[in-house]
Amino acid sequence: MTLQIGIIGTGWFSKVHADILARMEGVRVASVLGTTLEKAEAMASVYDAAGYSELEHMLDGEKLDAVYICVPPMSHGSIESELIRRGIPFLVEKPLSTGMDIPRNILEQVKDTGLLTSVGYHFRYQEAAQVLRGAMKDQTIGMALGRWMGGMPGVAWWRRQDGSGGQFVEQTTHIVDLLRYCAGEVTEVYAAAAQRVMHEKHDHVTVADVANVTLKLESGAIASIANTCLLPDGEGGAGLQFYTEAGVWDWTPDRLLLPSAAAHAMAGQEIPAGHNPYERENEAFIHALRTGDRTRILSDYADACRTQEITTAALASADSGLPVQLKPIKNLSH
Repeated sequence: MTLQIGIIGTGWFSKVHADILARMEGVRVASVLGTTLEKAEAMASVYDAAGYSELEHMLDGEKLDAVYICVPPMSHGSIESELIRRGIPFLVEKPLSTGMDIPRNILEQVKDTGLLTSVGYHFRYQEAAQVLRGAMKDQTIGMALGRWMGGMPGVAWWRRQDGSGGQFVEQTTHIVDLLRYCAGEVTEVYAAAAQRVMHEKHDHVTVADVANVTLKLESGAIASIANTCLLPDGEGGAGLQFYTEAGVWDWTPDRLLLPSAAAHAMAGQEIPAGHNPYERENEAFIHALRTGDRTRILSDYADACRTQEITTAALASADSGLPVQLKPIKNLSH
């Protein structure tokens, strides 16, 4: 049976997922939902799919096995609720929202129904990230340093706090999530953020363009994650380093560099990122749709809520100037 998939959104991530799905055997991109019918039909025509501008029209007009949600942070909530109401599994791109209220509400609905979900923390699916996660289980981590440094995206919604949630929520969430995935849960967050340049260079910028966040982990390790969006295009970079007795484990989106003293066959060498993580992410979700086996999904909605809680706690701490203690979210699946 060919799985019929709907895509919500017509941006870059929508096309990344749609292209992968279109190459998979027994999978069809059946429909595309856009903010306008013109955008939806333009993208849908590439995949011989139907275009829609209203969610209910798409869900009424197509018999969909799953839906991919690739929309800006401020657009979440009603989409997920309607899919849950209709019992349609979904893969949603990060972040889950600009804050925590909507994800908490959606999480309760997901838990009540047991609906199949996946969240787009694609770095978890890297071979290099899997090596790092495995290695950290055998290490006493002293501290971690993370970064997401770059320029400011050009889309208007990203530059508004109520549109994107800010850089730590919208981009740096990937580093927070990889920290959790490899080193365990965070118990306390303390953050400082500021507007230094971009609000003077561009109109309607309400997000901070620099931030630094200190995190305490359940293990006793500490971490510091910094981000900026004031750099010229092409400068900066993202990464996460773990400091241990064996040395520094240095991850970037392209590779993992192991310390020379690591008890590992690749000690002192560089491990490439590996197979396309977006493909593995999609394969895991499609496998779960076909078989009911969710074990290949590395971040579901419940797990992603924990990452979201950390990033939004950083916003609250930066606003108040005080540390924020985190309450555990129960029944995490990872």
